[in-house]
Amino acid sequence: MASQLFLQLATPFLSLLLLLVAPATRSNRVFSVTDYGAVGDGIHYDTAAIQAAVDACAAAGGGRVLLPAPGNYLTATVHLRSRVLLEVPPGARLLGGTKQADYPPESRRWYVVLAENTTGSGITGGGEITGQGEAFVATPSEVKNVMVSWNATGDCLGDECRPRLVGFIDSKDVRIHDITLNQPAYWCLHLVRCDNTLIRNVSIFGDFNSPNNDGIDVEDSNNTVISDCHIDTGDDAICPKSTTGPVYNLTATNCWIRTRSCAIKFGSASYFNFHRLVFDNITIVDSHRGLGMQIRDGGNVSDVVFSNIKMSTRYYHPLWWGRAEPIYITTCPRHPDSKEGTISDIRFINISSVSENGVFLAGSTHGLLRDLKFKNVDLTYKRWTNYTGGLYDYRPGCQEMVKHKTGGMMLEHISGLEVDNVRMRWARGSLKGWDVNPLLFRPSTIDRLSFHDWRSVDVR
Repeated sequence: MASQLFLQLATPFLSLLLLLVAPATRSNRVFSVTDYGAVGDGIHYDTAAIQAAVDACAAAGGGRVLLPAPGNYLTATVHLRSRVLLEVPPGARLLGGTKQADYPPESRRWYVVLAENTTGSGITGGGEITGQGEAFVATPSEVKNVMVSWNATGDCLGDECRPRLVGFIDSKDVRIHDITLNQPAYWCLHLVRCDNTLIRNVSIFGDFNSPNNDGIDVEDSNNTVISDCHIDTGDDAICPKSTTGPVYNLTATNCWIRTRSCAIKFGSASYFNFHRLVFDNITIVDSHRGLGMQIRDGGNVSDVVFSNIKMSTRYYHPLWWGRAEPIYITTCPRHPDSKEGTISDIRFINISSVSENGVFLAGSTHGLLRDLKFKNVDLTYKRWTNYTGGLYDYRPGCQEMVKHKTGGMMLEHISGLEVDNVRMRWARGSLKGWDVNPLLFRPSTIDRLSFHDWRSVDVR
């Protein structure tokens, strides 16, 4: 049994090793954007010069496009090409424009840096790419900023019509490493239908009060490795989504996360399956949720491992999804006529948390949670903020916000839950509004429970 678990955990790391030692195929040729007319003063647009350098590099068979330091290079959308590595060294910054005219006509292509249908493209250098997200704040708020929306044309709707920072679409052999991505106006790093991607040593900083500035969104993309990243942002930090196809073979390891939303979140776009994902050696700090799944559109989740994770989760304003849950696994139909997906074979191994709320495990009538395992898990419950408790947050869709007693674990619509060496620790003096009941569930919705070496104890 131990050897099987080792192999299950080790396989993604072997894949990471193969990616890291894979021979480089790019040319060593360097194309400096200043040779093509870039001035780097942060005032005049350098788009034409940067794009000319990228195109020349691609025509020569590939290489590096260099933004010399020091310099602030203001740009509209830059289109990467195959076998082109964009190099932004320390002391150099690529600044995304803040006007709608800086971006392509279609909102789906609003990125500061965009690679479409490329092979072997990437970004590196140790410098910074910034979306100047502060320019998109229409009304600053300590609760939740109101953001500018570019929806006048009707090409996109609502308040999410803002440019993303970096996007790779329909691309393979993507390499993004040793770079800082700063202040996105919307999502920061977005993979769409990509295959064989390595994201390593990337620092992401988003405004903590701005909605929708996700860290890394892995959408319909497969064979992805995320390692040694620092993500400090307002919305979901690492977010697999399945909109047009499945997500499989994703490994995230050695990362530090702080977010006002969910640190690791599946969905809520979940039309296709998620399979074989591993999250290991992750530190989550002061986040609204820790480990989450919002399966709402009929896709199924299976074979997922969360291991060696330390976290603290706390309440923020209820305008943000989440109620301080360390673990939040849910599946229910987004709309009454939506299909219900299942979640199965999920393992939580070597997890510790200090949280203002309990674990929330909620399937639905035709979308059960199956075969969940908690092994070597230490859950400490205490309150230190003044936000109102006693609510379960099902958003988006489903039941929305529901008043409910708060317990160590709330369980519904589960078939197969194994608890092995789990500790619940209660800081009783600080638990305002809690039921302090270790388990809350309706027996008619639960079967196949197994408890071994499980304790619930008071702590000071």
